[in-house]
Amino acid sequence: MPPLHIAARLLAPLWLCLCLLARRSPAEENVPWCPAPQETPCDSSAAAPRAGCPGTSDATAGPRCRRRRRDVWSVITRGLPDVCRMPDHARPVVERLDEEGCWRGADLDLLLENPGQPLLVFIHGNRYDHGSAREQGLLLAARTCASCPEAADTRTVIFSWPSDKQGILLRDSRAKYERAQSEGHYLAWLLSKVEPDRPVAIVGYSYGSLIALEALEDLVHAQWAGRADIRPWIGRTAPLHLVLVAAAVRQDALAPRGPYRETLPCVDRLTILYNSSDMALNFFEHVDRSLRTEALGHEGMPAAWVPRGIGFGQVDAARIVGPSHRFKNYLASPDLMRRICSGAGKGLCCQEKDAPCGAESEGVSACDPVSACPCSLP
Repeated sequence: MPPLHIAARLLAPLWLCLCLLARRSPAEENVPWCPAPQETPCDSSAAAPRAGCPGTSDATAGPRCRRRRRDVWSVITRGLPDVCRMPDHARPVVERLDEEGCWRGADLDLLLENPGQPLLVFIHGNRYDHGSAREQGLLLAARTCASCPEAADTRTVIFSWPSDKQGILLRDSRAKYERAQSEGHYLAWLLSKVEPDRPVAIVGYSYGSLIALEALEDLVHAQWAGRADIRPWIGRTAPLHLVLVAAAVRQDALAPRGPYRETLPCVDRLTILYNSSDMALNFFEHVDRSLRTEALGHEGMPAAWVPRGIGFGQVDAARIVGPSHRFKNYLASPDLMRRICSGAGKGLCCQEKDAPCGAESEGVSACDPVSACPCSLP
């Protein structure tokens, strides 16, 4: 058989899988969708969601959630150049969602004011334009409020990085894998401005998980280097909760000798939602051939890798989201949203040091229910 035919036969299964990934999976057809009104005086992606959308309507949110003002911001690094280290200065675009549901230009100092208010930083995945990134962040904020109405009021920050669709899926994934590492440096710069006594929760989805770990690694190394202009992230007075959803990160990232092991001293609670049926993450090893490892978001990790004193929980979401990699499928599940909300927000304002949760491999069973904090009461 000619060599060209042999190569074609070997590549055919991979090409078929990539074609399937480009299509929407049947499970995604059941995900509720909230279309924006056709005519609106401001940005349509910020318009109020229509009735019937899960976790966003007043009927779903509950009395306390309805009393809250949506405090949602976006920090945009789209258009910024690639960098190989944490920059000394950066000029991302900052936006704020106003009371009319419109996005307005804002100032970074204004974003960082009121250091007693917890920050929830959301980092989206690949192949999302800025409008889609904001839409997911708004839905996460609304679903978090609806799932945990008794939790502390948080300021949601959408970290919008350049992840627009560009060409063939595999080639695009490789390019964005490199860009995600660069984006980690920008996120580190942003987090370096946060006061040590400000509670922070980070929710990273897909490549957003890689960006989060890269950022924490930058901050750890800056602290070890004794940089006085960087606020400390090891030994800070306020907690940091890290939630990784369908993480497009090497499976041994946090292993005892893993490349991001040094970030764990920053973290007070680690929550992992992985999917052993995720078709996209099943091909993670093809993104970077030098890794030769599965994805953390596909395999999960042993609980023994987590040092004592760090709260830990993980769950395999395969039976709920199926083969899909879409974040909206996670947001549409009440069980998974409670897990995300508990991992990100439980005890965030109280600075509780909760006991580690068990590492589940089957089903979804939340840790202790989210309890109200004194600082979150009306």
